[in-house]
Amino acid sequence: MSKLSAVVALAASLLSGSVVAQPAKSDHPTIVLVHGAFADSSSWNGVVSILQSKGYKTVAAANPLRSVSSDARYVSDVVASIAGPVVLVGHSYGGQVISTAAKGHANVKSLVYVAAFAPEAGEAVAELAGKFPGGTLGAALAPPVKLASGGVDLYIDQAKFREQFAHDVPAANTALMAASQRPITEAALTEKSGEPAWKSLPSYFVFGDGDKNIPAKALHFMAGRANSKHTVVVSGASHVVMVSEPQVVAELIEEAAK
Repeated sequence: MSKLSAVVALAASLLSGSVVAQPAKSDHPTIVLVHGAFADSSSWNGVVSILQSKGYKTVAAANPLRSVSSDARYVSDVVASIAGPVVLVGHSYGGQVISTAAKGHANVKSLVYVAAFAPEAGEAVAELAGKFPGGTLGAALAPPVKLASGGVDLYIDQAKFREQFAHDVPAANTALMAASQRPITEAALTEKSGEPAWKSLPSYFVFGDGDKNIPAKALHFMAGRANSKHTVVVSGASHVVMVSEPQVVAELIEEAAK
């Protein structure tokens, strides 16, 4: 293999989430995974490994976390670049992003909400998070970081990160996750949603009943409202159920892909 060919092959494998992967099967849709606030694309690593072992091409998009409208445009561009059917998967705030990004794309066949928001038109994720009791995110946030361009970035206090966000993940892992967490703008959490794609596309939900970012009652409510084809509730799981229970999440994604 020439040096140029090797570089191209490496770049393609990195885009799909791993350097070593099984060849994608032509009859499988591409799985596009969108992370939420306080996380990054690596939060999908366990899920990606399982899906790739079954022949699925995967793209873990780097969600900018700046605003719903701009983040959705970015994910929409990613979807537009993919030939063939797509399953869109969103975690947390990423659920609102995929609900918007899927619109106008005939190749998006289904949506999977992983501990994710599925707002109705005119709703914001901050509003939905406070709609039901049980969420403790507000008290776990670090002091806001003021942006020169205006507004603020929000982080979870590193000392509170594991208990709030990922209590079922080993402490050594959560220490790294806390240090590398991606911030979200306050404006993104308060931006109202447009008409959501879950009204016209088959939707699937998976979440833990130990979630402290989005109360389980809120997640049940959104799944019911979206007429979820299959809702999986993992006992005791945290907000990052895709990290702590990747097999469960991957199995639901595969169900949505079929």
